[in-house]
Parts: sequence; structure tokens; C-alpha cells
Amino acid sequence: MPREEAERVARVYKAVADPTRVQLLTMIQTSPDGEACVCDLTTPLGLTQPTISHHLKILVDAGLLTRTKRGTWSWYSLNPDHTPLLPIPQPTP
Repeated sequence: MPREEAERVARVYKAVADPTRVQLLTMIQTSPDGEACVCDLTTPLGLTQPTISHHLKILVDAGLLTRTKRGTWSWYSLNPDHTPLLPIPQPTP
């Protein structure tokens, strides 16, 4: 594996090494429209908006999420170009 690819893979693994980020990926993936606003993610996780935004930024920087600005809020969805390297678990009923 070339060094550049190894560094990209390491960023992805590092990004999902936190349980909150795994929860965020799963919540966004399973949301009705496949996207979520920060305002929708704070209450279910019991975390503040700045904390959620920090975790989402790491996921965006790793290439796992995309961000779209709408008014004062940012909406996040899975990056359609993310590799199958990282299967996102489905929530259990």
C-alpha cells in the first residue's frame, strides 16, 4: 500500500476510534433523509452542540461525512465516495 493511501486509511480509523463518532455515523446513516443537523444530534447523545460539532468536523476531515450549510445550521450526510473500508453498523431493534 502506498504511503499516501496508508495515511488516508489511518485517518479514517483514527476518526472512528471514538464511540461517539461511531454513534454519529450510525445516526446520520439511518436518519429518514440520510442526513442530520447538529440540532438533531445533541439531545439523543446528551452532548452539547460544540462537542457534537467537534466530532462531526473530525468525521468530515477524515472524508466520511459531507457538510452542507443551510441558514445557520450545517447538515451532515455520509460521503458517497467513502470506501467500503469502513462498514457502518446497523442499529439493532
